[in-house]
Amino acid sequence: MKNQSREILENPLTFPQRMVAHINALRPRQWTKNLIVFAAPLFAFSINYPSFFGSSLAFILFCAASSGFYLINDIVDVESDRQHPVKCKRPIAVGLVSIPVAIIMAIFLLAGAVTLSWLRSPGLGAIISGYAILQVAYNLRLKRMVILDICTIATGFVLRASAGAVATNITMSPWFMLCTAMLALFLAIEKRKAELRLAKLKGGKPRAVLRRYSLSLLQRMESIVTTGAVVSYALWSSGPVVRGASTSWMLITLPFVLYGIFRYQLLSDPQEIDSDVHSDVERGGRSERPEEVLLKDLPILLTVIGWVLTCFTILWLRSEGLIQPGL
Repeated sequence: MKNQSREILENPLTFPQRMVAHINALRPRQWTKNLIVFAAPLFAFSINYPSFFGSSLAFILFCAASSGFYLINDIVDVESDRQHPVKCKRPIAVGLVSIPVAIIMAIFLLAGAVTLSWLRSPGLGAIISGYAILQVAYNLRLKRMVILDICTIATGFVLRASAGAVATNITMSPWFMLCTAMLALFLAIEKRKAELRLAKLKGGKPRAVLRRYSLSLLQRMESIVTTGAVVSYALWSSGPVVRGASTSWMLITLPFVLYGIFRYQLLSDPQEIDSDVHSDVERGGRSERPEEVLLKDLPILLTVIGWVLTCFTILWLRSEGLIQPGL
């Protein structure tokens, strides 16, 4: 780490290299988490230009807000990140992006996201502001409080989904919110499982919150939220009879959801991690970073694409009157 910083000082970066470093500091790979803002119009079968514009705006605002907090986190944790085997490669930890510049970038992104969201609508402004407050609370206190840390991460996903609904003037169904919450809790628990495994393999002193967790506890929590996610999605896809989707043909998409969840669990299984020659050197598994799974795991990516295409096909057939609400 010190050698790399010394090399940077001796060999200043070119302008394109500096631009790449500043973009990487925003963690663009994690913007995939914000794609959930498009879920509300998709679940409501509201696919049109106004919905696309509203969802896209919400996506951009959440990308700006989340990147602002990523910068703040990297500034606050710069010394500890430099001791971490993976986080030491982040631009701020390496020295590719100076702390004063990172502070200016964070202020600009956060202020811009909050201001533009309020100009768009009070509802969207309240959600973006609520997300900002939640992130402040998480970084100051909640990330060190067992169980509440997982609930806070999940709440961030629910706020993203809510932003997509508010930005497109779509009324959210209870099934949509419940399914979003269950899936978000599932991802948060999987993330903690990977972090706990990595901490145990490395030895030493893990973060305070990880000392309160055990793999058996997380597995029991995972079992509950997985069941909740599958049941809530199945009920929603059952159609109008349970005030769910506009057609029960959406049950066809259930296998995609089941496979996606099971595949994610497979990737977080210790035996699978140990047998995977492409897994991280630290052997923590890819489930520590959900955005990496979506971008790099081909079966997961194909499952998401298959789910989206199937939903669009059902939507088109429904709009053309070729299928009825019931199967």
